[in-house]
Amino acid sequence: MDQTHLQALLIDLIASWENEVIEFKQAGKDYSTDDIGKYFSALANEANLREEEAAWLVFGVHNKTRQVVGTDYRLQFERLQSTKMQIAENTEPSITFRNIHELSEPNGRVVFFEIPAAPRGLPISWKGHYYARAGESLTHLGLDKLDEIRQQTMSSDWSAQIIPEATITHLDETALQKARESFARKYANRFFSDEITGWSLPVFLDRAKLTQDGKITRSTLLLLGKPEAAYFLSPHPAQMTWKLEGPERAYEHFAPPFLLSTTALYQKIRNIQLRILPDDALLAVEVAKYDQKVVLEALHNCIAHQDYTRSGRIIVTEQPDRLIFENEGSFFEGKPDDYIAGNKTPRRYRNPSLVQAMTELNMIDTMGYGIHAMYSGQARRYFPMPDYDLSDPLAVKMTVYGHVVDPAYSRMLIQKTDLPLTDILCLDRIQKKLPVPKAAIRHLRRNGLIEGRNPNIHVSAIVAQATASKAEYILTRAQDDAFYAKLIIDYLTKFGKASREEIDMLLWTKLSDALDKQQKSKKIANLLANLRRSERIDNAGTRKSPIWQLAEKKINENCSVAEKNAE
Repeated sequence: MDQTHLQALLIDLIASWENEVIEFKQAGKDYSTDDIGKYFSALANEANLREEEAAWLVFGVHNKTRQVVGTDYRLQFERLQSTKMQIAENTEPSITFRNIHELSEPNGRVVFFEIPAAPRGLPISWKGHYYARAGESLTHLGLDKLDEIRQQTMSSDWSAQIIPEATITHLDETALQKARESFARKYANRFFSDEITGWSLPVFLDRAKLTQDGKITRSTLLLLGKPEAAYFLSPHPAQMTWKLEGPERAYEHFAPPFLLSTTALYQKIRNIQLRILPDDALLAVEVAKYDQKVVLEALHNCIAHQDYTRSGRIIVTEQPDRLIFENEGSFFEGKPDDYIAGNKTPRRYRNPSLVQAMTELNMIDTMGYGIHAMYSGQARRYFPMPDYDLSDPLAVKMTVYGHVVDPAYSRMLIQKTDLPLTDILCLDRIQKKLPVPKAAIRHLRRNGLIEGRNPNIHVSAIVAQATASKAEYILTRAQDDAFYAKLIIDYLTKFGKASREEIDMLLWTKLSDALDKQQKSKKIANLLANLRRSERIDNAGTRKSPIWQLAEKKINENCSVAEKNAE
């Protein structure tokens, strides 16, 4: 909004004054983010209940005199906008401000926080607690309001909506046959396959939860519909897109029936065989770049949890070393980390009808094991763990790796097949240079799984020594500083002086390969600084172009040793 629109908005909000969806605060220089989060939860929930598109939290207006007094809250634009991320990190489902506006008034600056209404059926919590408003007061969301919001989806499950114009003739025959086969495999211990084959089509579709009393639903068309029947779902696109990025570029769109097109999309992916540890023929392992079960699990999750009301499509991006899966809608219940261990069972789904039908066709399970299965599958193949990116509060992005990041990590998994998944997750974060809790670092170090000092911790090369060549182990193992210092002193003793470039040439290949270029350069600079402070070397050049030589004290010591040897 421009300043004119913001001025008009301020007049309207002050005229309405504080109610369940508007809150004014004077707010000085520092205002608690935790309090902002509580108001965010309360105002979002109240906007939902009152069918408002948005609620407003306004800083810089006195909440008693109704006068603009100005606020110094986060004057820097970048710091003010960073409030969005702080809110998204602690709300569930993850959501944040639509926008943050600033108005320059004669009496001071006014900040408008535009808060979206909570999605239908999804109350917003802040740090695990649900908030609401009682008039102008902040309070906890009562059970009556909580139930009112949660019951909204009972009558508005997008995937359960019946399409009166659609009939069985709009369903794909191959998909129907595949559906019967999948259903028969799932219930092999309950029905004989001949019995399922003998069911009429309407009976089978009802029993498989694909229709409601013989009526075609959106779920039916998504999973079994002919491609040309997708227009029944308009304006919501029923589409998956495969996109190839890298030296070669390509793409292809996939329409229903999704029961068949997920496999067709998987077959587009370049799934070559990779050889891990090629330097050791005895222990070399060949694995497919991507595991079919992992890819289909990720793709089926996208279909099941997509927010189709946002009129987006599912995108699978194939890069040279990874697959990226994207679907519309926030992570529906909890966070991905909650499901990795396989202990959490979701209570609610965004598309209950679609999820139930996919479960009957053995495409997914409803016990929350899917994410655990993907992580375990990657670990069994000695590959990095999948990564979830929830930075966009209205979308989910997941990455599945098809390459080795750190050979030591893969060797560790090959050698130690009994590592618990919690340890593998921490080792994976270490190989990706991501932060790891101190307690976990202590645990891994005690068990000999990691080496190095902060911030240069890396997966232990001890296993690599047993499975790879000793020379390769030396490349990854760091020497102590005395070793490198002796190399520098010996060089200056023999050649008299050395530039920084010559010192780099001397040490570069001898430093641990676990260090990157910047870390190696800093390591050498620290070594030279320590030698200078201990008066063993000095700089005969300039600070910009140093020429290092032995210090006078060191030269005298060398001369004395030489005289004694001569005697």
